[in-house]
Parts: sequence; C-alpha cells; structure tokens
Amino acid sequence: MLILFNKPFNVLCQFTDKEGRKTLSDFIKIKNVYAAGRLDYDSEGLVLLTEDGKLQNKISDPKNKLSKTYWVQVEGLPDEKALEKLSKGVLLKDGLTKPAKAKLIDEANIWERNPAIRKRKNIPTSWVELTIIEGRNRQVRRMTAAVGYPTLRLIRYSIDEWNINKLKNGEYKIF
Repeated sequence: MLILFNKPFNVLCQFTDKEGRKTLSDFIKIKNVYAAGRLDYDSEGLVLLTEDGKLQNKISDPKNKLSKTYWVQVEGLPDEKALEKLSKGVLLKDGLTKPAKAKLIDEANIWERNPAIRKRKNIPTSWVELTIIEGRNRQVRRMTAAVGYPTLRLIRYSIDEWNINKLKNGEYKIF
C-alpha cells in the first residue's frame, strides 16, 4: 500500500507530538504506515506513506536519486542568472548541490495557505519550479536564499512518478 498525502502547512511529518502540534494522525487514520522521507513542518505538499519497509527505503534512500519537484514562492523575480545557478548547483555550507532543473512558472493553481505568507508592498513574489535529486535539510530554502531569492512558501508537488495533482490540501489517496 502507498498513501499519497497532501500535507498542510504546520503539520509534523510524524504521528505523535508531545507539544500538541498537528501531526499525520490528525489526517490519516490508517494503522502501521510510516512516512517515506520527511517534509518540514513549515512546508506543504506530497508526503508518501507505506507499511512496506522495502518501498519506504526505495523512496527515502538518497542512493536511489528519486526526483522531487517543488513549487517555490520566492521574494522577488529571479533572473536567468539565478535560475542558471540553481540549475548548475549552488554552494551551500555543507557543499555544492547537485544540478537541478529550475524554471519560472505562472502562479501555481493551489489552495490558500493559512496563515497567508507575508507580503511586502514594493517587492513582488514569483514562483519557481525546482526539481532536485537530493534531500538535504531545508535544501530548497537554502538554495533559493543562496541565489538571492528567499523562499516564502514551499510546496512539494511530486516525488518520482507520484504527485499531488487533483489532491486537495489535507487529503490523501491510497495508490
């Protein structure tokens, strides 16, 4: 069994929390399934869950280099130079990232976030589609910041062949 879950903002990617924050258990009532990888508390989008340890390892093990596509709302309008840097790899404190695919996209047709992102009167926002094959801690946020465009909102759209297309925020489907 594989569960595709569209994780809302400010939900922990685990089933329990001693601090009383929302977790996967607030949305998924299926027993003995576990997240295959993580998605930060302040990020949204696709989380895959399964009861199959081999499948969980295949999905989450970096050696398998599964592509992950993110829709990233950034502050400002990235120019070609910034997109090229993202595509070639960005030098972060923990080393150079692997090459990625980066392109500007129209505003994503997605759900409203609660709370909404902060907006500045004189600074526009734009959306970048970024596909990576790594999964370093907060990598996408660090990459966009390193090229001068801080992330305001981060949505994981897909992992390999699986995506959140037609899956409302907070919903899941069994695949």
